[in-house]
Amino acid sequence: MEWRDEIAITKRAAYADEEYWGRPVPSFGSRNPRILIVGLAPAAHGANRTGRMFTGDRSGDWLFASLHRCGLAHSSTSTHRDDGQASDLVRITAAVHCAPPGNAPTVDEKHACASWLDRELALLWPTLTVVVALGGIAFDATLGAARRIGIELPKPRPRFGHAMEYDLAGVTLLGSYHPSQQNTFTGRLTEPMLDAVMARAGELAIL
Repeated sequence: MEWRDEIAITKRAAYADEEYWGRPVPSFGSRNPRILIVGLAPAAHGANRTGRMFTGDRSGDWLFASLHRCGLAHSSTSTHRDDGQASDLVRITAAVHCAPPGNAPTVDEKHACASWLDRELALLWPTLTVVVALGGIAFDATLGAARRIGIELPKPRPRFGHAMEYDLAGVTLLGSYHPSQQNTFTGRLTEPMLDAVMARAGELAIL
């Protein structure tokens, strides 16, 4: 939290005139979603600045562009909290709600935020058909939350992989590489790869 607060004060030069959110970032999207997307954590100069998940950074550019191409978001961009972005079927959350140094949450940070994901998953479970976990940390956090709210996990325990899917008591868990610059710049994740996962989520959501 100290690092999150410091970044909100020192800022990045390009955003020096903006007021940073600098607090835990709430989930965003439908209140009765069919699809829940679980990310890693707010980016220091993305969601930590704008106050909305996957908003104001390259990862968000990739995610919302893909959602829009697949008919799951109203707009292809997400730049600030008042830009009109919305989704009727999707809600976006994260394993950790405060920006961590180097986008690498500590064990303590993941533990501190676990109860929030537990609560959100429990509240949303009745309307969900799909959970998309962006990256291994989000995948493991989702499994942990599901287990803690009483969902019986498949055996053997699901393992993260891109486009892998598992049944969690009637809700499909989909894995996807995170649309981080590390993955998109190296070609580990391409637009067609991300679109395939989001299209699959959309297909399952309307079955």
